[in-house]
Amino acid sequence: MKNNLFPPRLHRLICALIGIGLLLCSLALMAHAQNGRPASLIRDTEIENYLKEWAQPVIKAADLDPSSVNIILVQDDNINAFVAGGQNIFIYTGLLTKSRNPGEVIGVLAHELGHIRGGHLIRTKDAMENASYEAMLGTILGIGAAILSGDGGAAAAVSAGSSGMALNRLLAFSRVQESSADQAAVSYLERARLNPAGLVSFMERLENEELLPISQQSEYVRTHPLTRDRVESLRAGIEGSAYAQDTLPAAWQDQHARMIAKLVGFVAPEHVIWNYSDKDSSLPARYARAIAAYRQNRTDEALRLIDGLLAAEPRNPYFLELKGQMLGDFGRIAEAVPFYRQASELAPASGLIRTAYAHSLIETAGADPGQMENAIRQLERAQRDEPRSARIQRLLATAYGKMGNDAMAKLHLAEEALLQRRTAQARTQAEAAAIALKRGSPGWIRTQDILAQVALHEEKDAEKKRDE
Repeated sequence: MKNNLFPPRLHRLICALIGIGLLLCSLALMAHAQNGRPASLIRDTEIENYLKEWAQPVIKAADLDPSSVNIILVQDDNINAFVAGGQNIFIYTGLLTKSRNPGEVIGVLAHELGHIRGGHLIRTKDAMENASYEAMLGTILGIGAAILSGDGGAAAAVSAGSSGMALNRLLAFSRVQESSADQAAVSYLERARLNPAGLVSFMERLENEELLPISQQSEYVRTHPLTRDRVESLRAGIEGSAYAQDTLPAAWQDQHARMIAKLVGFVAPEHVIWNYSDKDSSLPARYARAIAAYRQNRTDEALRLIDGLLAAEPRNPYFLELKGQMLGDFGRIAEAVPFYRQASELAPASGLIRTAYAHSLIETAGADPGQMENAIRQLERAQRDEPRSARIQRLLATAYGKMGNDAMAKLHLAEEALLQRRTAQARTQAEAAAIALKRGSPGWIRTQDILAQVALHEEKDAEKKRDE
């Protein structure tokens, strides 16, 4: 993927106004100053929900709680997936776009669940507990989270070279661990009554990379040692499957097509005309074209195409969200509000969409305290679904600041800094908030919790330095 699709000023506007949906804050400002490609987190309710739906029966088969397993998207063209910081699966967009069907994605997720159940990455848990996913990715890649102050979207970005080295060092599994995760994956798929062929077809496509120089291998092969013996063992393992001839739900195939269209449209809009024939009138093709037009600032065409999608599916929360996102980016934020409101009503458990709705309320509230109070209520509700979101804390700080409540603004700035592992700033803001808040009030009690967590992190950091 090219990282210079937008000039720096436009990226600031996108990060500030859009923020939610498929968040493309890949820190282009940093990328402009680097020769390497950055790896960054992206968030998208639709894609995350599809992955959760596909993974749910496998997670249950692994005797895990689906609500405790997080699937996090890393914007990177490479093929890779890994687990870190507990029950968190990081999956690259390159793996998703290169997958041929949902079965291959499910197979990879099943394999990574095998690593979780095997405790193969338990050593990374303490360092990342209660951190935002952006800070977590920064810790994994060994450089800490890079933060653009004021844009509301924290993203970790590193060059491809340093990313690869960090992953190879931290996430390289032994062949024993890989074999164990393979066997676990096959058993989970069997218990979930799902055809395990996708796991094998994915591994077969990577099999020949074993003979390539390391520099030409995908990250998945470098961090998950793949041998012909492993592939043969997988083939043998699925031969007796009672579900080897079963097909996956047709709805999952449609979701996979929409996911690919959305990722290509957002991440590589210039490829849409090559990936989708102009004679292709399928909904995924139209979806990809609408997103590509939006990403390439073809305003009238983008709005016309999203309106066509909404005519086909008027209650699709992801289409409504995209319409709001387009309008916000095109400088028509007041027009975006009702689309975000409808989307949040249709997808009430989506903290990302609700946060976008709250952001649009903050931007258009003016001197209306009722609208600002509604934005705060929406953010507090979103926080239940997105407890690791530094962005929600920043928006809460903004809303309270605009209402003149500096103490609560400082409290939420402290929360944001804690999630981003900026402990010094978290301490400063929490101490300032504690002075202004009534002793014993819920806000004051929370400042004491933050200060206690800061002290714990500082103690762990000191221990780590002594051990080095």
